[in-house]
Amino acid sequence: MPFRRTSIDSSQRTGFYSPKRSRVVGSRIAHSISPDPDAEAYLLAVEAADGEPLEAGVVNVVTDFVVGCKSDGIWDAVKASCILAGARTLAGALVPLVGTAPTNNNFVSGDYSRTTGLVGDGSTKYLDSNRNNNADPQNNNHNAFYRTSTGGVAAQVMATAFVSGENTFYDNNAGSYNIRNRTITLASSIGTATTGFAGVNRSSSSQITLRSNNVTSTHSLTSQTPRSTNIAIFGALGIPNNPGRLSFYSIGESLDLALLDNRVTVLMSGIQNAIP
Repeated sequence: MPFRRTSIDSSQRTGFYSPKRSRVVGSRIAHSISPDPDAEAYLLAVEAADGEPLEAGVVNVVTDFVVGCKSDGIWDAVKASCILAGARTLAGALVPLVGTAPTNNNFVSGDYSRTTGLVGDGSTKYLDSNRNNNADPQNNNHNAFYRTSTGGVAAQVMATAFVSGENTFYDNNAGSYNIRNRTITLASSIGTATTGFAGVNRSSSSQITLRSNNVTSTHSLTSQTPRSTNIAIFGALGIPNNPGRLSFYSIGESLDLALLDNRVTVLMSGIQNAIP
């Protein structure tokens, strides 16, 4: 089947790359992305789940994100991640950018927005990341997310099934986060709990780095052997779940949170601008 060119107006040309051709995949037309194979594989999988192509602008900003993370040297540290925005359908939004697809627990299509992400209910709705809490080294790990609304209640954002150990972000609804990272010890009321990017990184046994509200801070928190249980997004069944909106999450090895923050923030802004 020969390549068929697409017509892209100048307003769609955002970022480094524009889709220059399209190809037939089954009964649909899918963008062919160059030069990055990881971005192409992800975007084609999203389009297959959606059943139709994405806008050129969405294709561009996702490609820029992947290429930018590689340029920053942080891509390989990401082991499980979803962009919970941009896709046309909930099924497309749950296609993993990296790693294993999350298991959907009770989210429905009406919970999903292409520009603001997936909204929880504070009760039974959560994603099982299918990334085990002990899959990444005890002193070499990160957890991060991008939130577009807080939900306004005290609740888990990223957590294991054990309230008393290793759950990563608990929004205490008092303008700050409570954090655990590879420990049952609670670091209370640190970091501004707001919309946007937040992440925690551990690269030593004695302390963690928190990134929240465009500020990076370091906190003493000694690590312990992590439990073997999956990390959940929005919380996990049986513990207080977050009713806010999330549009991105990342789990993996230690990385520079400020660099990831910059890339994710640009990605989310780009998706909002690309979707009519």
